[in-house]
Amino acid sequence: MIGFLSYNAQWVLLSTLLLGMASGLIGTLSYWKRQSLMSDTLSHAALPGVIFGFLVAGSKNMPLMLIGAAISALLGAWLISWITSSTRVKEDAAMGIILSVFFGLGIMLLTYVNRMPGGGQSGLDNFIFGQAASMVSNDVKWLCVLAVIVICIVGLLYKEWKLFLFDSAFAQGLGLSIRWMNAIYTAVLVLVIVIGIQAVGVILMAALLIIPAVSARYWTQSFRLVLILSAAIGGLSGVLGTFVSTLGSGWPTGPFIVIAASSIFIISLTFGTSKGLLMVYIQRQQQRKQLTIAAKQRVIERGQ
Repeated sequence: MIGFLSYNAQWVLLSTLLLGMASGLIGTLSYWKRQSLMSDTLSHAALPGVIFGFLVAGSKNMPLMLIGAAISALLGAWLISWITSSTRVKEDAAMGIILSVFFGLGIMLLTYVNRMPGGGQSGLDNFIFGQAASMVSNDVKWLCVLAVIVICIVGLLYKEWKLFLFDSAFAQGLGLSIRWMNAIYTAVLVLVIVIGIQAVGVILMAALLIIPAVSARYWTQSFRLVLILSAAIGGLSGVLGTFVSTLGSGWPTGPFIVIAASSIFIISLTFGTSKGLLMVYIQRQQQRKQLTIAAKQRVIERGQ
């Protein structure tokens, strides 16, 4: 399959593979932290930062635009924390407020930029739905490097993540700083979003963070195995979605990656060995059979 692709397309395929793996790992942390909506919020919150970066540079300067996206997403995360701690608004409501306000601001700025004279702003719409094919080799190499860094951070801090997510009180007793773990978690989440918005887009990046982790949960109860499966599902989704998007001219990459991830989710939901629909049905049938046999035995015993 790869042999039919151009050299640049093979690099893009590698980048979406690593992006999918990194997203699956970070999405698992968000899932166990019960903050899946946070990834959706920060993905949308990154859009105005991208446009601000373009306005500051006056052209499509990718490093500056991605720095703007990171600052905007981190600002969104800080505002969520501030609203939750300083007001009576709950965290999910604060996330909804930040998501809608920041994304609305981003769309407003994008509309303004698209009406500016000149063609320097062409292609900014790709940050909404993603277009991996538009990435140049330098963008792809940076994405690969940053994705590997995220994967390494999750792997090296595996024991710390486990303590942080499942027993924070015990972790504090061992001297683990919960504040620093929260900061690292937010930083790697924002980093994954920033490196993925060009390929997948701000709208669909949340799906790549959420779907692999939820799909993996239907196959196992083990945190370690969920991490591994989520990374595998995310990587496979990235590869399949990118390959399909290369078959057409101008096809956005993000939707096809999400479709691939959603297809894997449906398979997991149906055939998963841990609370998949088919497994639950089989278990219920076995329980009914056992209850029927037990009831018949009681009737026989009473008759005797």
